[in-house]
Amino acid sequence: MAKVTRDDVARLAGTSTAVVSYVINNGPRPVAAATRERVLAAIKELGYRPDRVAQAMASQRTDLIGLIVPDARQPYFGEMAHAVEQAAAERGKMVLVGNSDYRDEREVHYLRAFLGMRVSGLVLISSGLSEQAAVEIDAWDARVVLLHRRPDAIDDVAVVLDDIGGAQRLVRHLLADHGYPYVACLGGMDSTPESGDPVTDHITGWRQAMAEAGLDTEGRLFLSPYSRYGSYQVALDLLSGPDRPPAIFCATDDQAIGVLRAARELRIDVPGELAVAGFDDVKEAALTDPPLTTVASDREAMARAALDLAIGDQDEALNDRVRQFPVTLTIRRSCGCE
Repeated sequence: MAKVTRDDVARLAGTSTAVVSYVINNGPRPVAAATRERVLAAIKELGYRPDRVAQAMASQRTDLIGLIVPDARQPYFGEMAHAVEQAAAERGKMVLVGNSDYRDEREVHYLRAFLGMRVSGLVLISSGLSEQAAVEIDAWDARVVLLHRRPDAIDDVAVVLDDIGGAQRLVRHLLADHGYPYVACLGGMDSTPESGDPVTDHITGWRQAMAEAGLDTEGRLFLSPYSRYGSYQVALDLLSGPDRPPAIFCATDDQAIGVLRAARELRIDVPGELAVAGFDDVKEAALTDPPLTTVASDREAMARAALDLAIGDQDEALNDRVRQFPVTLTIRRSCGCE
């Protein structure tokens, strides 16, 4: 059986191949409703399937979006990946996902692979752009949008949160509204002022809120893996010691979930004997015991903004190279609120 072509569809629908293309691709020009119905009916009758490979070769672009995340097993990155996929589907795109596992060489591997596939855009959730990753991006002259992490260079295109302000507001709530004598902080293993990642900004917000209250942060920052399993081990040691803090602000919800598990195992009442708060408002945060107080963001809006920057009109999309989204406090029982 001969392969059905776009010309066949156009002849049956009584229109041009250009109009068939507009219907298939939802643009770039509008098509009258009656004409669209004729084209769709012809496609169905003939069993036409667009040759996406041929289209990509002709345009030097595919309908694919590349997405690189540190670890999709972590709830925040899994939820963000889902939001990017939904935003891409709204635009007729499909998403390829690669996990860097927080390793520079894996990040570079996926950058090369996705850019070599001529993706329409690439969204990168990075733990910190390596020099080699920056070289790869420059070599392909590609539109790469940083998501979640604030940019390292002035010309980076990024979608970020008000991480410092969110952490500061939450720690203020613990100190001012609940009167805890101080708040300890559970940060990341590589949290340094130079790293520029969101966790570092969360620590900065904690420091600022403590300083506003005239409180010292010396000896009150504890480094922990980002996973709940790693933070659980750190929390067992911290909560078993003689200087157990009255409240702990965790840089991520995953860490806070690990702290809650350790507190339960040690029979420490939360929030009666220990307040716990996190950052990210992953879906599980509402199901912990007690439910977790945290900082929330609109991940769907952030994903749509990242896609707009990655595949949108060059001039219109880049009016604001860095788009910062606000955060809100989600107050639940783990901090002492009823």
